[in-house]
Amino acid sequence: MALFDLIGNTPLVELQKINPAKNVRIFAKLEGQNPGGSVKDRAAYHMIKSALDRGDIRPGDRLVEATSGNTGIALAMIAQTLGVQMTLIMPDNSTSERVKAMQAYGAQVILTPAAQTIEYSRALADEMVAREGYYMLNQFANPDNYRAHYQTTGPEIWRDTQGTITHFVSAMGTTGTIMGVSRYLKEQNAGIQIVGTQPAAGSSIPGIRRWSPEFLPQIYEPARVDRLIDISEQEATHMTRRLAREEGILAGMSSGGALQASYQLAQELEQGVIVFIVCDRGDRYLSTDLFE
Repeated sequence: MALFDLIGNTPLVELQKINPAKNVRIFAKLEGQNPGGSVKDRAAYHMIKSALDRGDIRPGDRLVEATSGNTGIALAMIAQTLGVQMTLIMPDNSTSERVKAMQAYGAQVILTPAAQTIEYSRALADEMVAREGYYMLNQFANPDNYRAHYQTTGPEIWRDTQGTITHFVSAMGTTGTIMGVSRYLKEQNAGIQIVGTQPAAGSSIPGIRRWSPEFLPQIYEPARVDRLIDISEQEATHMTRRLAREEGILAGMSSGGALQASYQLAQELEQGVIVFIVCDRGDRYLSTDLFE
């Protein structure tokens, strides 16, 4: 079995304690079980492998990508394994665990001022493509991002719920996960509700963004999301801690945000099956105050 055979087919675990509704089931899809530790393994592998297969890039080429963390770790792991060089640009408030993991896989990491956000990192990546001849996968505009989830994540959820899912909840960053899963699940049952989470005004939640209009991911199609739920930083933090202490699932804050949205949904429903994405593992946040 090759490393890439371990990407996907992640566990779907039913919550036992954090559920406010008697006739609603809430399931967590544990994407931290991917070899690189996050949901981004799926898109990273699909983007690099597809680019190689099409001849867009060749072994030895230099790639550059802006990332807030998890995508960078996945790209670093997969790029080196497939023989391409990876430069990653990210805000300097990213956790040390993430930076060190990328470097451990052999990637070059460039840190940009956190105050200028990931949007500045994206602009610098564009500049390196124009000036220095790097190739950018551009996860924000690359259809291979959402295709990875259309081909894998969506079918897994449908299979593992035996077609009973009524609501799918996901954090929204690049929006690749929610776009791909929405496409697949709606083809199976148009009545399934697709719910995206975004930070409430003034909140900062790693992995979830409210993009300014000029930086809105090009792969995002608003019509594929039935509902948006704003989550505060405090709500996401609280639910992330509950997820660890009550359900034994150690995850990042974006997963806590998706759980908060799922909890709110469950309170509104008489019955249903909710699946939310646990984007990554919480051990890459232990240098922060998330679990204190």
